[in-house]
Amino acid sequence: MYTYIFIATAFLLGAALSFFIPRLIRSKRLQDAATLTKRIIEEARKEALAQKKEIILQGKDEILEAKKLMEQEFKEQEREIKVKERKIQEQNDKLEEKLEHALRKEQEFLAVEKEFSRKEKELEDLGENLRKRLGEEEVRLQEVSGLTAEEAKARLFEEIEARTRHEAGRMMRLIETEARETADRKAKEILAIAIQRYAGDYVAEQTVTAVTLPSEEMKGRIIGREGRNIRALEAATGVDLIIDDTPETVILSAYSPLRRQVAKMSLERLIQDGRIHPARIEDIVKKVEQELDVHIREVGEQATFDAGVHGIHPDIIRLLGQLKFRTSFSQNVLQHSLEVASLCGIMAAELNLDIKKAKRAGLLHDLGKSLDHEIEGSHATIGADTAKKYGESKEIVHAIAAHHEDTPPQTALAVLVQAADSLSGARPGARKELLENYVKRLEDLENIATSFNGISKAYAIQAGRELRVMVNCDDVNDDATYLLCKDIAEKIERNLTYPGQIRVTVIRERRAVGFAK
Repeated sequence: MYTYIFIATAFLLGAALSFFIPRLIRSKRLQDAATLTKRIIEEARKEALAQKKEIILQGKDEILEAKKLMEQEFKEQEREIKVKERKIQEQNDKLEEKLEHALRKEQEFLAVEKEFSRKEKELEDLGENLRKRLGEEEVRLQEVSGLTAEEAKARLFEEIEARTRHEAGRMMRLIETEARETADRKAKEILAIAIQRYAGDYVAEQTVTAVTLPSEEMKGRIIGREGRNIRALEAATGVDLIIDDTPETVILSAYSPLRRQVAKMSLERLIQDGRIHPARIEDIVKKVEQELDVHIREVGEQATFDAGVHGIHPDIIRLLGQLKFRTSFSQNVLQHSLEVASLCGIMAAELNLDIKKAKRAGLLHDLGKSLDHEIEGSHATIGADTAKKYGESKEIVHAIAAHHEDTPPQTALAVLVQAADSLSGARPGARKELLENYVKRLEDLENIATSFNGISKAYAIQAGRELRVMVNCDDVNDDATYLLCKDIAEKIERNLTYPGQIRVTVIRERRAVGFAK
């Protein structure tokens, strides 16, 4: 019985436990879940606050960065605006300066025009006075007895002619001297500035046509068996090789300077290499021709760079490079062209002309000399046609064609090129002249001077750049010396050809000599 009671009690107790224990567990789980939910919500709130702060900070950084970029852009725009304002101001200053220069020129022209008007008025007054004196002379001659009207008229005309020539010579001298003072002074200043600013070498490079050999034995090797080597070299280069009794020297003879250069370089390489036979000769000549072609282009490009001239056709650059191997009166033509370009640029700057265009015309003025041995005609005409063919402007083409007056110069640029060409070619030491031609030119100068009446002596000095003439003071008066000087200069211009200009100086003096004993 107790057993049943125990079992029943145990059953009841088990039933009670099975009922209350799950409820306790569920209650505990609910409490834990609520605690976890609170913790998750708290962590989520903290994380949200942190992200909110981070987003706010990031937004502030982006705002600051955008502000900095905008400030930089504003500063850059402000700097560009200031640069543009400065350029505009500089342009305004230049325009004002040009306007002032134009106004000064206009005033100078007005002053010259006024001076010419005054001189013209003086000449008119002089003519009126002469007419009055003529009337007075006619009245006086009519009162003189013993003279017919024809005799009186003849004597009057003789007297008037003598006085008029005297007065005309004096007035001509004064008017021309005063009128040319300003122009001569300005021209001399421009030429002096150009010559002073350009300091070129006086000694020009010459084309070498002789090759030095290391020994006499090398002549036999160059000739080869039965002359096959020398024939192969002449056929490959188009140059005649002259091997004579000159010790250790071979002379190269050809009209084309480029062929002489190819032959010279090829022969020097063959001598250095030591292997001289027809096949080797042809190989060396081909390599030298290729290298020389590259060298010519480099020389032409360097010339355009030195002259400051750009945009030239490649074929013209090659022709410029060929001028290095061409000489004129022993003056290297490429060096001469660079001198002319520099002088043109300097004078154009003084005259407020286009400097780049002046340098371009000066550099290309002798372009035809690289082709005149291939094409018939003067080098000025050939150069102008070539420049026109490769797209040069009309002004450049005209300046090239007119620099030796094959075509009359019609622009200031053409006259500039003429002047610069004369300066480069006529300066002391630039060109070489044969002694016979030099002496003949001096004799012709002196003979022209002594062909006039009243000349006692004439001397050509300063290498023919000046002619000094001594006149008899009893035969020529002071005013007639001016007319005589003009006549001599005009006769020299008509009868002689010379570079630059010749100064004619007529000297008249009276000397009194006494002896004290």
